[in-house]
Amino acid sequence: MADTVSTDVVRVALGDYPITAPIKRGLSGRTAGRYRFEEITPITKAFKPMIRQGAYDISEMAIATYVQARAYNKPIWLLPAALLARFQHRTIVCNSQYSKLRPKDLEGKTVGVRSYSQTTVMWARGILSAEYGVDLDKIDWVTFEDGHLAEYAEPSNARRAPAGRNVAEMLQAGEIDAGIMGNDLPKDDPRLVTVIADPERDAMAGYEKNKVIPINHMIVASEALIEQRPGIVREFVDMLSASKAAGHGSTEAGIDINPLGIGALRHSLETVIDHCLEQRLIDRRISVDELFHDATRELGE
Repeated sequence: MADTVSTDVVRVALGDYPITAPIKRGLSGRTAGRYRFEEITPITKAFKPMIRQGAYDISEMAIATYVQARAYNKPIWLLPAALLARFQHRTIVCNSQYSKLRPKDLEGKTVGVRSYSQTTVMWARGILSAEYGVDLDKIDWVTFEDGHLAEYAEPSNARRAPAGRNVAEMLQAGEIDAGIMGNDLPKDDPRLVTVIADPERDAMAGYEKNKVIPINHMIVASEALIEQRPGIVREFVDMLSASKAAGHGSTEAGIDINPLGIGALRHSLETVIDHCLEQRLIDRRISVDELFHDATRELGE
């Protein structure tokens, strides 16, 4: 049963992107007094309280976390709008002071990741498996923190790093063989090089072959908000659509990374589900349609 939602202000946790900026600044003329945008930096700090306590009515959410949440029947539902996507080939790095590794070399090695269920890591593992034939079960995954789902247990080939350490520090010290890092990658250490020889070229080649947009963050809404105030949810997606139509969307290498509507998202979401199942982030296959509440499935089309 959905909790009761106040008819007052709608609590929103949303990062700063071109597509969200007009909405957060109230330029649409529709947000004044209706939405309260929480200031959360980095926005990833909103994910755990949203998953575990339903802290917001509408929240940005990492897609791998959301797929897990759906598998555990959490009372939140996906809205068909991508806020953030990036090609992840460049996130897999090694320390050239100790060894220069290529993807297949990672088998039998230690690879550090902030969290086993992190979305960036999910995409990077999927790339290694699907594009380079890496056996993910032959990698010793070293993790540094829990995922957002309290119920989830990491697989047997993942172990926790010593307390107080981080991926970059252990990689720089030669204590792990490689790491997967997005925004945490040190920019000033020339020893840290990509495991994929030409990540930009391979990312574009992979996209041309598969047409998968590597979505990182989307938006979720509480079940209570969807069922008790569906007009608010519809309005919010409409504002995102209007923002994108006004030229505030983003691209990478000329590719739209803010797809809206289930039609534009379906193929990429199917790939997310495939990766999550292969990597044991979920224990059953979920269909794309199951990710959406009946009242939100057609939004953004």
